[in-house]
Amino acid sequence: MSAPQLIASGQEGTLKDQIVGYFQRIKNGDMGALPAVVALLALAVLFTGLSPYFLTKLNVANLFVQAAELTVLACALVFVLLLAEIDLSAGVTAGVGMGLFIILNQKMGLPWPIAVLGALCVGLLVGSFIGFFVAKIGVPSFVVTLGLFLGFQGLQLIMLGDGGLYRVDIPEILALMNSNMPDWGGWLMVVVMVLVTLGLSLWDRARRSKAGLTSRPISLMIAKVIVIGGLSSILVAVLNENRSVSILPISGVPIVIPVVIAIIFIGTFVLDRTRFGRHLYAVGGNPEAARRSGIKVASIRISAFVICSTLAVVSGLLHVSRLGSVEASAGRSIVLSGVAAAVVGGVSLFGGRGKLIHAAIGALVIAIIDNGLGLIGLPAGINFLVTGGVLIAAATIDALSRKRSGGSLVRM
Repeated sequence: MSAPQLIASGQEGTLKDQIVGYFQRIKNGDMGALPAVVALLALAVLFTGLSPYFLTKLNVANLFVQAAELTVLACALVFVLLLAEIDLSAGVTAGVGMGLFIILNQKMGLPWPIAVLGALCVGLLVGSFIGFFVAKIGVPSFVVTLGLFLGFQGLQLIMLGDGGLYRVDIPEILALMNSNMPDWGGWLMVVVMVLVTLGLSLWDRARRSKAGLTSRPISLMIAKVIVIGGLSSILVAVLNENRSVSILPISGVPIVIPVVIAIIFIGTFVLDRTRFGRHLYAVGGNPEAARRSGIKVASIRISAFVICSTLAVVSGLLHVSRLGSVEASAGRSIVLSGVAAAVVGGVSLFGGRGKLIHAAIGALVIAIIDNGLGLIGLPAGINFLVTGGVLIAAATIDALSRKRSGGSLVRM
């Protein structure tokens, strides 16, 4: 049968067939972010019952702000986890980048945009360094990044001084995590999200039709746009209300939310709709088969580490924005939480499976655990125990689903 020429046509079965197929994929072990979504809803219900403050407007806004830094770092790590690699140095790479930012801005007097660009260059250089040793020399990524994790802690002390702490007073930097958009800005964000989602969906259908491929029912596309528009509208409506507990009103969507959404949208576009993204999944699924098909495996690996380290510096910038300072110990512990967020969200440790939105959901799960346990007054030790247990459960689900779907747990 020839391919349909109309964008609205679809030949991959009816809506019912798609739903049946989805549950069949779950039965076969391909659960994606479903466990994380279930955990997210369960935790939300649990903490709502345990604390009257959990679902307040103020706490909802704080929750998304608290999750922003971890979300960006988890998204950064997705690019290397898809290759069944790891980057233990991502957190301290961000710390070194912010150390250079302080040197360029406060000690050398350069404008803050140039200092930020210099910090991003740190991520680019570190990612290239890791990628070279992993892809060209053959050193395991665990060893290379562990070495940098240890070494960069010393470099941070050299750059900022033993116990160094530098205050950041740049309004544009501080606004990222501490200021809100006007009410109309939140609604503009919703419109942009809906239009971008609709445009990309129509573009995908047009490309598939041109290539002679079938498309899913148009009803699925419409449902996707409605869900994104509906959920984002509810969130904006809540955040646009006054959530202040004092006489000074606080309302509007935090500026960091559209920033994080933009990163997820762009990263998803790269992974799902570019040749690089397809090659990345191919290398992560079976590097030897990818090499034999003509994919430049080494270049893909290097590029993935470059993206990871550069995005890690962006997460470091959000950390500085939230605290208003740069400290010499920055980034030493958050990388493990970033890996946990990605895995909890459904990104496979064995490579070839996962999306940025999965990492974002996982980061939100961990943020809810941290936020909720704090609200009910449990000690920090319980937080680590619960997060560790959730991570082990997620990794176990990943391994079992991999076995059920016939995937190998051993890299080729």
